[in-house]
Amino acid sequence: MGAKLGGGGGKKYDLGQNSEINVTPFVDVMLVLLIIFMVAAPMATVSIALDLPPAVPPDPSAPKPKEPTFISIQESGAIFIAEKQTSLENLIPDINDSMTAKGVTGPLTEERVFVRADADVSYEQFMAVLNVLQANGYYKLGLINEDIE
Repeated sequence: MGAKLGGGGGKKYDLGQNSEINVTPFVDVMLVLLIIFMVAAPMATVSIALDLPPAVPPDPSAPKPKEPTFISIQESGAIFIAEKQTSLENLIPDINDSMTAKGVTGPLTEERVFVRADADVSYEQFMAVLNVLQANGYYKLGLINEDIE
């Protein structure tokens, strides 16, 4: 950027009116913003471990996967495994019976269990079911969310 040292007409020390934009403050502000975004951008990324299936087409000769086990929690606190009502005390034996009836072989705790709850279920009721499942070795849990319109 150049400086205006002298010009035609006017007094000896009159430099005239300078109508050029001073870009120095603009560049300073942009550099500060660039540094802020460069520091903040890595903090904004959060890694979540996802259990994704492999990206290969399914084998047509492979056996059909078994129907998963669903646990439903109603607002009243009633707990259902498929269509059968149960309680927290009988939750694990009823899940094991349900899986055995579906023909699950091998360790039952390795099977995925899906939990769904009504929108008005309290957090305490929901976490009580999850705590019972995890205390008995069921760690492969899926949460089902339905859109509320």
